[in-house]
Amino acid sequence: MPDINKVGVLGCGLMGSGIAQVAAAAGHTTVVREIAEPILERGKAGITKSLDKFVEKGKLPQADRDATLDRLSFVTDLARLRDCDIVIEAVTEDLELKNKLWKELDALCPPHTIFASNTSSLTIAAMAASTRRRDLFVGLHFFNPVPLMKLVEVVRTVTTSPETFDRAYAFAKGLGKEPVAAKDNSGFIVNLLLVPYLLDAIRALENGVASTVDIDNGMKLGCGHPMGPLTLLDFVGIDTTYKIAEIMFDEYRETRYAPPPLLKRMTLAGMYGRKSGMGFYDYSQSPPTPVDLGLG
Repeated sequence: MPDINKVGVLGCGLMGSGIAQVAAAAGHTTVVREIAEPILERGKAGITKSLDKFVEKGKLPQADRDATLDRLSFVTDLARLRDCDIVIEAVTEDLELKNKLWKELDALCPPHTIFASNTSSLTIAAMAASTRRRDLFVGLHFFNPVPLMKLVEVVRTVTTSPETFDRAYAFAKGLGKEPVAAKDNSGFIVNLLLVPYLLDAIRALENGVASTVDIDNGMKLGCGHPMGPLTLLDFVGIDTTYKIAEIMFDEYRETRYAPPPLLKRMTLAGMYGRKSGMGFYDYSQSPPTPVDLGLG
């Protein structure tokens, strides 16, 4: 089986661009594909800014920064991923969209190419079933911000071959990450435990247990968390969490994964957290201030 040298990344948003950055920084020729040039330009600018910060802090030599950028190419043509040794998908959590792309790539890529999804809530089996290479399909779930977060969940589904899993695990280690092995259940390890905690924090706020600030400070100061659950929800994205919760509730049918009404209302209102400037906190002010959510 060929070594993993050339890496393809599907999606150049926050996660895709971060995955592309760490792959290129680890020495891999990396091709990033998006549907439109403006999205690619934003992703490229984000990668450049991230690398420049590492240089400014003395954590990355200028020559390594330049070499990383030289290994990256940005394309809109899906066929440009045809000769990659691994393709990592980081598009929106929409199974139909993902499987459409996997079917196209399955016809384009050579038989040795590993397919890996960065999904945080969908099962790998649901994507592998759309291809003819179910033994070469794994999950590689990175965490945001990818260049800084060390963890990667390496997910083996029922059809993944031991060799494919081992190669994907070694690939993650080669990126300087700390991989953990996870079974192919919705949410894997981290979100299986994290999502109910975040949803319970919203329910506590809905039920008047405490204020936004006091819930966050309680978990920060009482449990040593780097940020409170409502601040973390704003960071992850209110809409993203809502989508993940819906997928996980559909999978498990357990009330702890059911999206609380407030989460749905905020998503409908476009209050997505940091990325929209408004969530549980108002980010137009410094420091951010808690938002009056009309809870009484």
